[in-house]
Amino acid sequence: MDLGPHAAYIWASFGAAALILLVLVVWLVLDGRQQQKMIAELEARGVRRRSDTSG
Repeated sequence: MDLGPHAAYIWASFGAAALILLVLVVWLVLDGRQQQKMIAELEARGVRRRSDTSG
């Protein structure tokens, strides 16, 4: 694959985009875990969600 004289720029751009996507995915996973932990703590204290009709 010949990318011409701009190959370094193209590969750097692809690498930067991939790195940004990876960071976003990791951030979302970690934030999701934190949110689940916060919900569990609230429910343990007796706080219920308005959408919870089983109570």
